[in-house]
Amino acid sequence: MSPETGHSSEVETTITARYWAGARSAAGVEQDVFEVPGPLTLAEVRALVLAAHPGPDVARTIGVCSVLVGDRPVSTQDAGAVVVEPGTTVEFLPPFAGG
Repeated sequence: MSPETGHSSEVETTITARYWAGARSAAGVEQDVFEVPGPLTLAEVRALVLAAHPGPDVARTIGVCSVLVGDRPVSTQDAGAVVVEPGTTVEFLPPFAGG
């Protein structure tokens, strides 16, 4: 932290994609951390996820997931219009069975 401003001078350069339940099984990992040059759209984050985990399982699972950007649900919004800032976690939550 800068003693003059009280703010950290470090700039966030990553976006974390966290996978839950079936999405975690399909990806084979709990999360990915992507180095990014700046803000991305949710569509661009999804493209990073699919590039990191090629194959039909992740594509199919991510396609039906509810998505949180930080703590904000964004599943019903246009993925090309949702901005994901560096330092943010994107949560992919597949449909859950149960009652």
